[in-house]
Formats: sequence, C-alpha cells, structure tokens
Amino acid sequence: MLTFLGFLMIVVFMYLIMSKRLSAFSALTVVPVIFALIAGFTDLGPMMMKGLETIAPTAIMIIFAILYFGVLIDTGLFDPLVAKVIKVVGGDPLKIVVGTAVLSLIVALDGDGTITYLIVVTAFLPLYNRLGMNKLILACMPALAMGVMNLTPWGGPAVQATAAVKADVTDLLLPLLPSMIAGTLWVLAVSYFLGRRERKRLGVVTIDAAFSKEIAADIDMGMDASIKRPKLFWFNLILTILILTALVMGLLPLPALFMIGFAIVMIVNYPNLQDQKDRLHAHAGNILTVVSMIFAAGIFTGIIDGTGIVKAMADTLIAIIPDALGPKLTVIVGLISMPFTFFMANAPFYFGIIPIMAETAAHFGIHPLEIGQASLLGQPLHLLSPLQGSIYVLMGLLGIDIGDHIRFTAKYAIGTALVMIIVAVLFGVLSV
Repeated sequence: MLTFLGFLMIVVFMYLIMSKRLSAFSALTVVPVIFALIAGFTDLGPMMMKGLETIAPTAIMIIFAILYFGVLIDTGLFDPLVAKVIKVVGGDPLKIVVGTAVLSLIVALDGDGTITYLIVVTAFLPLYNRLGMNKLILACMPALAMGVMNLTPWGGPAVQATAAVKADVTDLLLPLLPSMIAGTLWVLAVSYFLGRRERKRLGVVTIDAAFSKEIAADIDMGMDASIKRPKLFWFNLILTILILTALVMGLLPLPALFMIGFAIVMIVNYPNLQDQKDRLHAHAGNILTVVSMIFAAGIFTGIIDGTGIVKAMADTLIAIIPDALGPKLTVIVGLISMPFTFFMANAPFYFGIIPIMAETAAHFGIHPLEIGQASLLGQPLHLLSPLQGSIYVLMGLLGIDIGDHIRFTAKYAIGTALVMIIVAVLFGVLSV
C-alpha cells in the first residue's frame, strides 16, 4: 500500500509541477501531507519539524550566500573583469568565444543563472552583433558554464541533493572537484572549437576606439553608479578568495562563513544603514523564492521519511533491480540524471526520485552520499530544460528561439556531463 501511494505521490507531484498547476513550494508542502493522510498517518507535526530542522542550516547558508554574491555584484566587483576580457579579445572571433567562456565560468561561480546570463550577454552581445557572429554560441557558452558551476555549494542543485540524501554539503561536493575541473576544461575546449570555426568563417576584424567606447556604454547601461564601490575592489576580491579558501578547507560551517562574509561586505561597502537596507530589499525577492522552496523540501522529506514511504518504495526497487546492476547504481544515477533533470524540474528529481535511489543503493552497500554526488553530474543538460526559468532570460536577451538553442547546445552539454561522470569514475567517486 505504501509503495503504491509513494509512486502515485511522485507521479502527482511531478505532474502538478510540470503542468504548472502548482508552484514547487505548494506541491512540496501539500502533496506529501495529502498522501500521508490517505495512508492513515495523522501525527505529521513531528515529521515536519524533523525535516525542517534537518534543512535549516542549508537554508541559512543559501540566504547569506545569495546576499553575499548579490552585494558583490552591486559593488561592481566583476566590472573590471568584464572590461579586461573585452579589451583582450578584440575583434578575433576565437578570442571572443574563449573570452565568453572564461567570463561565464567566473561569473557563474555565484550559482545564479539569471545573473550570469545578464552579465555575459550584456558584455559580449555588441561584439557578436558587430562581427556577425552566431548568437547561439553566446547562448551556449554561459549555459555550459552554468552546467558545471551550478555544482557550487550555494547552487540550487547541490542544496537539493544535500537535503535529499541528508549529507553535509562539503562532504558531498569536495570529491566532485576533479569532475568540475574536467568539466571546466571541456567547456574551454568547446569554446576553442566553436571560436576557430567562427574565425574561419568571419576572419579577424579590427575594433576601433570609438566602438570600444560603445561597448563600455552598453555594459554600464541601466547600472546605478551610486551603489558601485570601485575603490574597494581589492578588498572585496581578497575577502571572497579567503572565504572560498576557508570553504574548501572546512575551517567553518558554510552558514557561518557566509554570514560573517556578508556582514563584513555590508559594513565596509555600505556603512550607511539606509544603504544596507536598500541592498537587503534589492535581493529579498530572490531569497524568498529560493528559501521558501528549501523549507518546503524539508516538509516533503520529513514526511516521506517519517511515514516509511521512501523505505517501502526502495524495497520494491530492490526486488526489481538485478543484483549484478546493484553495485553500478551510482553510474546509472549519473546517466539518468541527464534526461530526468531535463524533462522535469530539479525539485521532483531530487526530492522525489533521489531519496528512493539512495535507499535502494544502501541495500547494495552504497552510501547515500554517492547517490547524491552522482545525481549532480547530469546538471549540464538541465540548464537547457524549458522547465527552468533562467533560460527564458537568456532567450529574451539574445532574441533567439529556445528550440534552436537546445538543438545547438545539447550535444556539448551531454559531452560535459559524460566527461564529469567518467572523471568521477576514474577518481573512485562513483563505483562501477
């Protein structure tokens, strides 16, 4: 009975989100409650609270990571980088595409696709238009970069995978660093390939000083100069490097690191209290959207764990999966995460399917942590999914068709995922 209700709950949950009948927040909260009541469970309060307690540190980390990187963008930390990249690439299509990839990889460190697309497209679109370059390449490079950098600890998928398998985010992601490095090198290799093709098609064009000024004006358009802090560039950069170093070394828990970092950034860059309030208000909407879903996920995981639904579904899968394939579950999860995260939102995949796969894998002696790690390696293809909102920001900025973008970029995104999976196998992160 529990198994049947569990699979039915996942189907209903996915349908409601994918058909946009309910928001992810509403579906994560309401669907498990209804099915738990149908199964005869009435004392759901303790289950919900246990789920919320588990997810609370992650939610705190996300709040302050968004605030930290959001304020850094406000201060103009990335502006000199953009200007330098534009100056270096000049009118060479090869350098322009590689520069697009480099800037995308750096900006994508904040884990926000929308911000990455805004910065990269705003910086490079005038050059692509002037030289007659293929704008699908300008869409492709930041999408590929996000597919790798989306695995940062403050990125949405990493948070969801962490919650789904109840792991520490540092333990989950540190072993994946070789895969991320390999994915980064793949993105740069793709940029070199596409850039050479564009150089062969168009040749190298001389960009004059007047046009350089036009590009600078385009980049600054719509930006409020009063909130920028160019004199504090080095302070902000060094602080960010120190925080990322402390993160990798595990000197402090992530929530504490970003809380301290955000407090320092605000005090130094915006000592006026009203300015601090304005920066908080500017990023409050994004925070509310993300964190509300994370707490809803706590409700979801708390209920499906507390009712035993996950265990019942896992027992069924154990009976179905041949023993010969059991030890290879991590690679299987890595491969299926590509189509699953493309055809559905991250929420139903990480909170609906991954807990079941983790429980199933435990029967074969595989730690849930490994399933969580494998589940992240299909993210490069997810960034092309029509179900995630930032892709429409990218399409709107470039004025291109989403179908054209998917057809052009999908093969390279699949390549990114396969490279990361292979490296994870070679480094022993995924068992075979």
